[in-house]
Amino acid sequence: MTELQENTAIQEQVPPHILVMEDDLSVAKGLEMVLSEEGYDVNLAGTGGLALEAFKQKRYDLLVADLRLPDINGMEVIKKVKEERPETEVIVITGYGTTATAVEAMKLGAHDFLPKPFTEEQIREAVDEALKEHVAEAAETGTLEAETVQDKLIQKREVIQALNRTADDSEFWRDLMENGSVALEGYHLSSEAKAAIASGDLKWINENVGELTQKQLMFIYKRLEREAW
Repeated sequence: MTELQENTAIQEQVPPHILVMEDDLSVAKGLEMVLSEEGYDVNLAGTGGLALEAFKQKRYDLLVADLRLPDINGMEVIKKVKEERPETEVIVITGYGTTATAVEAMKLGAHDFLPKPFTEEQIREAVDEALKEHVAEAAETGTLEAETVQDKLIQKREVIQALNRTADDSEFWRDLMENGSVALEGYHLSSEAKAAIASGDLKWINENVGELTQKQLMFIYKRLEREAW
């Protein structure tokens, strides 16, 4: 198992974290019981201020948010959470819901809007759907990150191969010296990487490839000498 697979397996074993922002203790406790039975890690916050503080202490996958709170309007809390943690899904629950309120919540990024009273089955389904979307987005992000890492590794390998070749192949050396990045057409390199090799941009190479051996540095030094003249 690779390190990436191991990390993914560990993440899959951690239950989703849910914060319930609800000032009615009986409702909050009821939601905690229902969602905990589903295997979720549930925390409660009775005010908007406590909810925002909770987000500073822990990363939550989902916020179940009442809108009528004793201190802050729930919409303001949702807005702040989505600004700072856009990956967090939000389900709005309220006993004072209107179509305009629902539209406003959706514009802020809420996944669902449940008017009170709702059934246990309705909240289970809403949470399940929201977290499915959350997992799908996280998986897509992880895939993109993995592809980016792979691309960087391939480019690093190609830069090193090209520089090693300059020391072993005199014709390639001359071609690169005279024709620049055109000589690198057979390599899987970005235009930026080709330009860095052809111009002897040691700063870019050190930042993106790492320290070079003396063998790999020979062409770079000669290129810089030529530019100096």
